[in-house]
Amino acid sequence: MKKLFRCFAVILAVMFLATGIKTEAAAGGGVDWTNGSGMITATGVGLPPTNAVGPQKKVWARTAAIADAQRRLAEAANEVKVEGETTVKMSTLVDDTIRTSVAATLKGAQIVSENWNSEGYYEVTMQVPVFGVNGLARAVIPEPTTPPAPFPAPEVIPSQGAESQTGDSVSYTSVGGENLARGGYTGLIIDCRGLGLNPVMSPVIKNSKGVKLYGHENLNYDLVIRDGMASYANSQSQASRAGSKPLILKAERLDDHNANPVVSVNDGNKILIENGSSGFLNKTAVVFLY
Repeated sequence: MKKLFRCFAVILAVMFLATGIKTEAAAGGGVDWTNGSGMITATGVGLPPTNAVGPQKKVWARTAAIADAQRRLAEAANEVKVEGETTVKMSTLVDDTIRTSVAATLKGAQIVSENWNSEGYYEVTMQVPVFGVNGLARAVIPEPTTPPAPFPAPEVIPSQGAESQTGDSVSYTSVGGENLARGGYTGLIIDCRGLGLNPVMSPVIKNSKGVKLYGHENLNYDLVIRDGMASYANSQSQASRAGSKPLILKAERLDDHNANPVVSVNDGNKILIENGSSGFLNKTAVVFLY
């Protein structure tokens, strides 16, 4: 009876852990996107074989728990969205090089905690970052063969004497001129709360005319792989990536399966003009609130 109860308890534990992995960051398919580098976490559970005795029980249970954690980690990684509705799994199915690179990245996952449970089973939690030197992004996002493309020019120049959101005076000259703006913004925050934003590795910012304002092709590849293109946060207080004086704008809607924020033409112009002065897009100092 005790043995039956123990097995039942382990089954419940596995169900609980599996659920926890997905609910931790359900919008990102198992990733904690609020972490600066994005973090995929999975916990595995292992039982010793029935014929194991003494210290063998712990060793065999740990081995089984690591294998279970690696399997769950791979499942979570496969569901991570690269862009739009394209997932890591889709990318691996069409490219053998990506599949090999993803497998190698997951093999290097780190054990962050482990525990030999008093109930007789072993728990192991493993993590692999989305971005960073050992992150998943390098395996999935190919290195470009051409230099970064320039950001598009603003469509309309704001009138003289426009006021910034902080009340500071902003002056503009011609497109392509020096010092187009004097807002001194340190980064960009786009508020997407309430729209159902789906975090992705490679997001795009568009204006309402469909013009792409910000994408990975505009950025230094090594910077994108190291830091990602944007951070995701639940509140402005968590948006430190955008610096002490961010330009804050509201998304009108989302595009491409709720992955990419869309802003008005005027707000898009503001982003491009202010970036011409401060270069915050080039530094990927971008945060999406969701």
